[in-house]
Amino acid sequence: MRKEPLVTGYLYHICTKSIAGYTVFRSDKDYSRMLAIMEYYSYESVPMKFSTYLRLGEKNKGCVWEELKSRGTLVDIVAYCIMPTHLHLVLCQLKDGGISRYMKNLLNSYTRYFNTKNRRKGPLWQGRFKSILVKTSEQLLHLTRYIHLNPTTDGLVDHPGRWPYSSYNEYIREEGVTLCSFDKYLEIDPKDYQNFVESRKDYQRDLAKIKDLLLD
Repeated sequence: MRKEPLVTGYLYHICTKSIAGYTVFRSDKDYSRMLAIMEYYSYESVPMKFSTYLRLGEKNKGCVWEELKSRGTLVDIVAYCIMPTHLHLVLCQLKDGGISRYMKNLLNSYTRYFNTKNRRKGPLWQGRFKSILVKTSEQLLHLTRYIHLNPTTDGLVDHPGRWPYSSYNEYIREEGVTLCSFDKYLEIDPKDYQNFVESRKDYQRDLAKIKDLLLD
């Protein structure tokens, strides 16, 4: 049990890391797999494992999605960034126990995929995921910037928009995968947000406003 239960209707910064800094995302296929299961397991009471869903024909897949949409979601995904060794999420819990159920399904599904692909056995993640309550809209805004700048801070790309495995391009309204419901929690202008993020690209360690939200 967590010392402080995750409360429905509240937002949390969620982070989970691989064991011993092990690289768990190694190819576009790996990242794409995580993005797909992030969406799939956000729905309540999924009828089958994601791997089973993938084996369905297109008609049956469509039927599954219609069923899922009628059930509602466990969480809203507000922001995310998938890194080679870890995953950052900002989630709003919509159902009691929703974040814990979501993360369990998400991480177990990716572990099964990764272990099968790499002929590997055993756990992939460092125990229980970490979570911190996001208390204000200002904290949330600065937290999304921190998350979206992770790839530039780690030297993976020189511009946050060039990292296709985060929600940054959704925020600035570029084309691509759409997973987030940030409009429900933040009032932002895409151009203003882009300047807000990119003007601090070289100053990511100036984190005073969100130091209590960091899980790295």
